[in-house]
Amino acid sequence: MSGGCLFMYKLRFRQVHLDFHTSPDIPDVGSKFDKKQFQEALKIGHINSITCFSKCHHGWSYHDTKVGRRHPNMQGELFRRQYEACKEIDVNIPIYLSAGVDNVITMTHPEWREINTDARFAGWFTSPLMPGFHKMCFNTPYLEYLCEQIREAVTMFPEVDGVFLDIISQGQCCCNWCMAKYRELGLDPTKEENRKIVAEIGLERYYEMTTAAAKCNNPDMPVFHNSGHIRRGRRDLFKWFSHLELESLPTGGWGYDHFPLSAKYCKNLGNLDFLGMTGKFHTTWGEFGGYKHPNALRYECAAMLAFGSKCSVGDQLPPLGQADKSTYELIGHAYSEVEQKEPWCDDVTNIADVGLLSSEACAGVVLDRCHPSQADTGANRILLEGHFLYDILDVDMDFNKYKMLILPDDISIKSAVKTKLDAYLKNGGKLLMTGKSGLDDDGYAMFDIGATVDGLSEYQPDYILPIKKLRASFVDSPLVMYVQSRRLKVTAGESLGDVYDPYFNRTWEHFCGHQHAPYQPHASGYDCGVVNGNIMYLPHPVFTLYCGMGAVAYKEFLCNCIRRLLGSDESICVNLPSTARVSLMRQCGQNRYVLHLLYANTVNRGGEMPLAGGTTTADTTKSVEVIEDLTPLYNTTVLLKIPEHIKTVTLEPQGKELPFKKDGRTVSFTLDEFTCHQMVVLHY
Repeated sequence: MSGGCLFMYKLRFRQVHLDFHTSPDIPDVGSKFDKKQFQEALKIGHINSITCFSKCHHGWSYHDTKVGRRHPNMQGELFRRQYEACKEIDVNIPIYLSAGVDNVITMTHPEWREINTDARFAGWFTSPLMPGFHKMCFNTPYLEYLCEQIREAVTMFPEVDGVFLDIISQGQCCCNWCMAKYRELGLDPTKEENRKIVAEIGLERYYEMTTAAAKCNNPDMPVFHNSGHIRRGRRDLFKWFSHLELESLPTGGWGYDHFPLSAKYCKNLGNLDFLGMTGKFHTTWGEFGGYKHPNALRYECAAMLAFGSKCSVGDQLPPLGQADKSTYELIGHAYSEVEQKEPWCDDVTNIADVGLLSSEACAGVVLDRCHPSQADTGANRILLEGHFLYDILDVDMDFNKYKMLILPDDISIKSAVKTKLDAYLKNGGKLLMTGKSGLDDDGYAMFDIGATVDGLSEYQPDYILPIKKLRASFVDSPLVMYVQSRRLKVTAGESLGDVYDPYFNRTWEHFCGHQHAPYQPHASGYDCGVVNGNIMYLPHPVFTLYCGMGAVAYKEFLCNCIRRLLGSDESICVNLPSTARVSLMRQCGQNRYVLHLLYANTVNRGGEMPLAGGTTTADTTKSVEVIEDLTPLYNTTVLLKIPEHIKTVTLEPQGKELPFKKDGRTVSFTLDEFTCHQMVVLHY
């Protein structure tokens, strides 16, 4: 098991991100803000940090300003009153400024907007007749204007507890300033690779200038730049960050598996504390009158703790400035539990058997706001549902900490990474590669996999019949694989099973039934996988396939493959359902391990329904993954391999001792019952 003791800039555990994007057509803004009512809401919510607004997406400032434009209908200085209220009761108050969009400034400087290659202004809409925010180009003088706003805000409020800058991306722009930059550098703007170069220049310019502005009076001012997703593989950008905030609203488009994927990577960075950011909304940001069930927020905050994170919940203050009572009771329901659990969740390191090398991290420069690759998402789901202990890696991280590495589907291996992997294998590490991962540009295996790879199959789909011990428990016939495989022929290794071809591909010339053609009665002569010593290779892009199709038979096959390669090196065995989650943290300063067990049923609710009148940015609704009921799990058995001598096992925060058995390095115990989240602490 990997793990170490690391210390960094410390965040508080219980934060709220208080949006306030407010139209100039709403009157009496902030008129009902009451300091005592605001402070009472924070206390009801058990909140000890709250991000409040200097400037919103509309472009309005919520305090007096000589640089920007004060909201035309604001009564008093809303941010100043929030600032003073928080400081009175020892609640941290980072300050928010929208950076990437600003509708106010485009009224006087439309030329500062980002322009697409089709000559359209970029933003959250496709027509000037539609409502939405205007995207700004960081290569224009807008950036100097933004930096003036930042400097003004931190000078007016020198004791703010950080600067949060939002909507950080730079597209392939064709504004006057970007066109001048192409000419200056001798670049042809008709070529995408050149547009990416200039976009990268704008993004670097943004990070350097805004960070300096935020730190103009205080070199230790915490700064976070939000892009909606932490981009794996861009560690060069983290020098501009004091910490990370992982925006990941499960009901807002991110889903319940996105946060663990980000957290497993961020926890492995070592020098950046981070918090998860969910929302109190039923859907996503800006939903006035929308509330998720309290049990959902309990689970989401527990998941943040389980994956080594601090907590943040998104809210949006009503325009008149009075905190919504139902919202802070909802948040308090979750944060009261977080407060009790904090002593077992601070200064922890994740314990991992498996390192998942991120496909996204190996893909190169990513300039725009993005979501994870399908290969990463599918592999992450398999590791979560299979209850493996794992980390997410980029190419610069230490491979040697892990008993096994997974390279999912589309990892392009450069020479430096090949050298690291060769050394890892030489030291006894185990390597699972899938799809085109581990193949060179000509499609040949870069490692001794004990087989030849003969290019892509002419068939899509094909079928696999794995060897008996790798098959899904309920399938003994060929299993359809919807995407193309590499043609694999085992030579020196051990075959993991056969590939069966269909009679033909479905075309206008010939088809069979409603979908693809059935498989032929005899195996094709190709193999569905190979293991050769410490290397396993599967020729299908299985993790992308699982992300897209979600078949249980795929999950069982992949979990069996991972366990076949990991063998006796697996550190944990539990009898939890696949919807449950497991993590193991070490608090080395306290001489203890903390095992987190999580469980909630997610249900898809709702569906497509047309929305009229500009209700949201979408024309129709979609289903939402919700948590309502928290059902207990009974008789959960856990077997852990721990190197230290375990003296006692306790349930926390209950403080109850739990009977356990020891057999050498192995510790085993049974939980009679738990609901939602249980910490099991192993003291050594």
